[in-house]
Amino acid sequence: MIYKRKIMEVLERRKEAKEALVLTGFRRVGKTVVMRQIYEQLGTDNKIYLDLESPVNQRIFESENYDNIKLSLSSLGLNFGKRAYVFLDEIQNVRSLPSAVKYLYDHNDIKFYLTGSSSFYLKNYFSESMAGRKFVFELYPLDFEEFLWFNDQKLELTAGYQVLAGFYKEYLRFGGLPGVVLAKTVEEKQLRLDDVLGSYFQLDVTKLANFRDNQKLKDFLFLLSARVGSKPEVGKLADNLGVSRPTVYEYLNFFEQTYLIRLVRPFSGSKDIEIKTVPKVYFVDTGILNRVAQVSMGQVFENKVFNQLFTGLTYSNKGEINYYQAKSGTEIDFVVNKEKAYEVKLTATKYHMTHLKKIAEGLNLRQAEVVSLEELKAPQEGLIYPFGLGRAGK
Repeated sequence: MIYKRKIMEVLERRKEAKEALVLTGFRRVGKTVVMRQIYEQLGTDNKIYLDLESPVNQRIFESENYDNIKLSLSSLGLNFGKRAYVFLDEIQNVRSLPSAVKYLYDHNDIKFYLTGSSSFYLKNYFSESMAGRKFVFELYPLDFEEFLWFNDQKLELTAGYQVLAGFYKEYLRFGGLPGVVLAKTVEEKQLRLDDVLGSYFQLDVTKLANFRDNQKLKDFLFLLSARVGSKPEVGKLADNLGVSRPTVYEYLNFFEQTYLIRLVRPFSGSKDIEIKTVPKVYFVDTGILNRVAQVSMGQVFENKVFNQLFTGLTYSNKGEINYYQAKSGTEIDFVVNKEKAYEVKLTATKYHMTHLKKIAEGLNLRQAEVVSLEELKAPQEGLIYPFGLGRAGK
């Protein structure tokens, strides 16, 4: 069965543009399935789909003679006499690909659809040669509405706590990677999460990174996971691992550029008292987080709320997400677009809302809401459940 992904509507709006469409994101988020759907829906036979994890397909684009590449594509049925559509999956597997794509793009009427598992690759090997010739889109794990679709549930996100809470708690535990969501048993879900992590280190780390000791990188992942939702203390992490501080920063950058984590920078509203520069860390998926560390439910829930807010903002292209912390210790978990504050609580109360509203008003934030995982004892304006967070960028 084919399930709908919201990114399809975003990509559909760019299908007539000349620019290449590049879909990137963490391993197993569904990039290949999305591209396959687009491929199947194209109303033309003048198209080709190549998986660049195949050594046979890699060889086509490793030729230094671009005319030979064109001949190879022609032999596979592509007609360069009219508009052609070329789909290339996992482009990071061919380092020489950007120059070949640029040549074919510039000299032929070709619409390229490309996927890759790393913005690290796009920024370091792909950006300069394809400048002005591509649109880049990021795909993330399922949001909660998509999660319900993948569970064959035709429920509205306003259906109510008793209806949605059980599904949401499963979403918290196992995350939103499509293959994990579709697995029927707990054991199968855990095996698929393990496979994702194994593939990440065997493929992404091996092919894209150039670290002296990949075991140190693995050890760093476990240390970092325990600090989710907080600011990683780089000096302590470096001491624990026996590496330099610059190496820790390289690890953080690599994890972020390969979509395993996201670093959230502080809100810059009050220059006199805010804590500056140090980011907080969140994982791309709570299923991955729960598989690599035993962290508190509060940490997992905060991570999931971040995932929902961030994904909604990314798909709607509507701004940024930050956190706020004053030197006094006063905090706001998330500030969206410098105008709305979110605080995350396992069980929200009237006190939490009053406290957040006071801080938000002091920062000239227009709105404030407290997100509660557990059922509210007494509904109150500003106290909300997480089910609809991030929908349409809200």
